[in-house]
Amino acid sequence: MTEQQVEKNSRGAAWKELPAVAPDIRSMYLPELKQLMEEMGDKPFRAKQLFGWLHEKRVESYDEMTNLPAGLRGKLQEQYPLHTLRVVDMQESRLDGTRKYLFALHDGNVIESVWMKYRHGNSVCISSQVGCRMGCRFCASTLGGLVRSLQASEMLEQIYRIQQLTGERVSNIVVMGTGEPMDNYDNILRFVRLVSMPEGLGISQRNITVSTCGIVPRIYDLAEADLAITLAISLHAPEDEKRREMMPIADRYSISELLDACRYYFKKTGRRLTFEYALAADANDAESDALRLAGLLKGLNCHVNLIPINPVKERKYGRSGKKVVLNFQNKLEKCGINVTIRREMGSDIDGACGQLRKSYLDNQEKHT
Repeated sequence: MTEQQVEKNSRGAAWKELPAVAPDIRSMYLPELKQLMEEMGDKPFRAKQLFGWLHEKRVESYDEMTNLPAGLRGKLQEQYPLHTLRVVDMQESRLDGTRKYLFALHDGNVIESVWMKYRHGNSVCISSQVGCRMGCRFCASTLGGLVRSLQASEMLEQIYRIQQLTGERVSNIVVMGTGEPMDNYDNILRFVRLVSMPEGLGISQRNITVSTCGIVPRIYDLAEADLAITLAISLHAPEDEKRREMMPIADRYSISELLDACRYYFKKTGRRLTFEYALAADANDAESDALRLAGLLKGLNCHVNLIPINPVKERKYGRSGKKVVLNFQNKLEKCGINVTIRREMGSDIDGACGQLRKSYLDNQEKHT
């Protein structure tokens, strides 16, 4: 595909963009902070000091920024107040120590984040939006629709607060919580670039996974963004008809269009793709589904992550049995597809994406 075709695909796609929001101070890049310092009548070198306080020391108040002049701190507090997340609820698994946090944002909205301990390091799964407008019919996150997108700072804050609360370093990030990351594209780019900067947390982009349900134009855009992240595609069906039943996004973009975008992404980045496949009983877990899936992905440098679905009471989909899941994996492997079954973490708590937030909002509604 030519650059002209990519641009046409991106700009001419049938996708309604959310209105852009100016970045708050913790979401600003260093050059933007330098410009801000000049606009405030201060020296550009203050920007690096400010950036260090925000992202290396991760302070919660301008008063802690002791090497900044008091007058500048006062202006910053007045014009760019700092917001931090507040823990509303936390569930900890007795099985593996996984923690699911419910955080309150400064405007009263709540989001989920999950902290998971592995042998290779600690991972955090973060949310990218308050709610979601994708409408996937097996997911709790979409039940209340989309409230708003998160700023890059609010995604960073999930990492910062969890490190503070656990006292342990986060080494891997998964943007796979509530929300569709590619529906919040500009803030996702800011988040990835900021969290990977050596002046901040310095988490390698190779240790960051960003998921999408398949907003095709944004996959082309991401291919041009010069990032080294892992892209995870929520596929969940091997044919368009079944995918449309599970995921409304399939009404806009066919599997063929989606896979063309994936091939372009790999060609541009050299990064192996991950395909997420949520197995739902009697919906997409037959041997014939596995064989179709293998045929679709043949020749594509990818990995398939099988996910036994977490049932949501408001949804019709049930969980595939263990034998069915293993058989599905076996069929893919025999066809030469690299595949694993996702290790279940925190299965004794509200593990499904959006469940803890929904329980909290339901309780709030009962008491109003």
